[in-house]
Amino acid sequence: MSVLTQLVAQAHQLGASDLHLEPGLPAAVRVQGRLRLHGEPLSRTVLEAEARRLLTGEAWQDFRVRRSADLSRNLGGVRCRLNVLHSARGIGLAVRILTSFQATLETLNLHPDLARLARAPHGLVLVSGPTGSGKSSTVAGLVQEINRTEARHVLTLEQPIEHLLRPRRAYIRQREVGRDTPSFEQGLLDALREDPDVIVVGEMRDPETMRLTLTAAETGHLVFSTVHSATCTEALARVISAFGPEAQHGVRAQLADCLLAVVCQRLVPKPEHGILLPELEVLVANDPVKAVLRSDQLHKLASMIQTGGADGMWTRERYRRWLDQRERYFVPRAGACEALPEDLEPVEHGASAVVPAARTARRTAAAPAAPPAPARAPSQDGVIDLDGYDEDLSRILEDL
Repeated sequence: MSVLTQLVAQAHQLGASDLHLEPGLPAAVRVQGRLRLHGEPLSRTVLEAEARRLLTGEAWQDFRVRRSADLSRNLGGVRCRLNVLHSARGIGLAVRILTSFQATLETLNLHPDLARLARAPHGLVLVSGPTGSGKSSTVAGLVQEINRTEARHVLTLEQPIEHLLRPRRAYIRQREVGRDTPSFEQGLLDALREDPDVIVVGEMRDPETMRLTLTAAETGHLVFSTVHSATCTEALARVISAFGPEAQHGVRAQLADCLLAVVCQRLVPKPEHGILLPELEVLVANDPVKAVLRSDQLHKLASMIQTGGADGMWTRERYRRWLDQRERYFVPRAGACEALPEDLEPVEHGASAVVPAARTARRTAAAPAAPPAPARAPSQDGVIDLDGYDEDLSRILEDL
């Protein structure tokens, strides 16, 4: 087992979200949002060898030119997103430990009200927040809600794939940018010819991706995407300001026509349970919100969220009160790991627990949040077997 694989396994057991490796320094892990050092200093030679193992052939030559590289890997059964970088000390790595449990609204401790966004026939749902706030997990939870209840064709474009979605009622295709399609733009152009009902765009980073995402939402698809911002208003402003002044009026009109909701989240610690909870602000695109978008008066949106509780809007304060009143939380256990289709060796499935919100002294697990998914048998060529093949697939084909 390589040094990197050992460090990733240790970070995963600690429940870390990130692992940082730098020559001459100990590994640093981020647990519950806090960074702490772990182990002995790492040598420049060891980290360069790990980088060479990750980046082979042309990838290593590209790294020598660009001085950075992004990739995803499965290291010892733990899925990771990696950035290999050059610094003053030499070659280092920043590793994001990807979530290994099945993301649902319940397991993410999200409000069940969000399920109605997954039931919409078409439109755009933007999930926003700072880096590392769980945006991709929330999108995965919404897609799982569709997967649990409806026979719809779901196509995702991600970089990398952070949650492996196991088809149940829905027919799910996941494409990784850089591996299965060269770019978000090409993937979106392809998607419009692939008969999807639901499209997931991992991140809107540039005007062309934003334009194609809005077009997809306008043409009868339900579209989920993410954007970096601190508030719902900032999320919409970020999309609009990505375009030139001459195009912004048309973009505002497109948003007014297709927007369903903006969900802005951040993670807040719950120290007594050792978890981070998503705290949300939710803007629902009712008629007054759409009028504000068309008239370029985004500054009014904050007060509309304050008064829009009857329409399903949430201020952070109202959402925090709901979190405080919850009777129990879902707590994933550190080190629990789900087997992946490409895994060759068996990976033990770890359990998770639902704990009462009032329990602070003990971490004794209560009843499971949901029945555990059946173990997935190893499959060839990365194919995911459909659960309930005889029943669900025939139903899907009848409905499509």
